[in-house]
Amino acid sequence: METWRIVATSSFLLGGLVMVLVAMALARDRKGAVRSQVWRAAGIGALAVAVVAVLIAYVLPSVVAWGVVAATALGVVFVTMWD
Repeated sequence: METWRIVATSSFLLGGLVMVLVAMALARDRKGAVRSQVWRAAGIGALAVAVVAVLIAYVLPSVVAWGVVAATALGVVFVTMWD
């Protein structure tokens, strides 16, 4: 496996983890939310992150992979600084 794939996958996983945690917090903050909704948000988010990470690691060309990483980084910055 090429080095750029390892770096891109690791960067995406870090950003994806932050996005999953944000999704869990948003699910928790909904009025009338129960614990199962938070865990459902975590499961769906983790599954999506895992699928995209595998695609970055093995399938996607470099331009698309780095585009996904950049979009994730922009999403993390936007969501964490939004207040």
